[in-house]
Amino acid sequence: MTPVRDAAAYAAQLDEKVARLRELLAPFAAPEPEVFTSPAEHYRLRAEFRLWREQEERHYAMFEAGDKHTPILIDEFPIASQRINQLMPQLKAAWQASRVLSFKLFQVEFLTTLVGDALITLCYHRPLDAEWQAEAEQLAQRLGVSLVGRSRGQRLVIGRDYVQEEMQVAGRTFRYRQPEGAFTQPNGTVCQQMLQWAYDALGQRDDDLLELYCGNGNFTLPLSTRVRKVLATEISKTSVNAALANLADNGIDTIELVRLSAEELTQALNEVRPFRRLAGIDLKAYDFGSVFVDPPRAGMDPDTCELTRRFDNILYISCNPETLAVNIAQLNDTHRIERCALFDQFPWTHHMESGVLLVRR
Repeated sequence: MTPVRDAAAYAAQLDEKVARLRELLAPFAAPEPEVFTSPAEHYRLRAEFRLWREQEERHYAMFEAGDKHTPILIDEFPIASQRINQLMPQLKAAWQASRVLSFKLFQVEFLTTLVGDALITLCYHRPLDAEWQAEAEQLAQRLGVSLVGRSRGQRLVIGRDYVQEEMQVAGRTFRYRQPEGAFTQPNGTVCQQMLQWAYDALGQRDDDLLELYCGNGNFTLPLSTRVRKVLATEISKTSVNAALANLADNGIDTIELVRLSAEELTQALNEVRPFRRLAGIDLKAYDFGSVFVDPPRAGMDPDTCELTRRFDNILYISCNPETLAVNIAQLNDTHRIERCALFDQFPWTHHMESGVLLVRR
């Protein structure tokens, strides 16, 4: 069981993160970061557990980094959402009562949302048959969840293979499908703060927005209401399909989504080579004033970083402040930091999310 930490310990660790971000951005004369805190408990909307067998009983287990042989057995997980903590003992009781559900079960994954939707993935070292599906359907109905069974070469879906989330930004509700196995922000409360900050930082504009690494449209939807139209790119097929569904679910028709990597879009905009996936899209018809990026931990590659330089405004969300600083150093001769923020997406760890608004000098 994860111990409950006190407010003073949380504040001290957050102060360390603020100092670290301040130090990284100091060479660029950054303003004081805006700081967005997380709930101390029940903030994590997804969790993954291995199962550890002991005395003929399977337990939820986690391991220290680098140690796969010394399990930490878990009955509850206070950093996870209340929905996950509610489901954990119910699911455990179900597999203990059923050999069909427990046989060769080695991993369990929970995906939940702020509005209480839940999906459970059960991973097996054996083929899943009709008997398993029948029991799994009863379990899903009893728990009020969707359920996915996975084994080598199999993926059986009971209910939906996604959860439904809602985020409130500037008084409007945005609805999201979040697929099983795809990336989603783990801390829903802080994600909502990130969306509001990005919305405010971009401001209301009368030109267009380019977005790189758009995922399932997490930022795309609210930011689209601040500009004339959006061209968004993403390479993952699962995320692209979720984003297209989210555009339809929210009735937004000012976003064009293309399945290209940031590097490929850079080539397209520089007219290095054409792409069939851009057929029917006139890049020259866009009047881009801003670019929004939320890259992976490695940050933007040098060519993509150079691409962003051509925009007056660069709105950058980062999960790695070190690579953020490297990218800002490349852009510092043409852009300055107007706003910056720290989002405590991962309390009780050294990780942090940050955001900067860079404007042309």
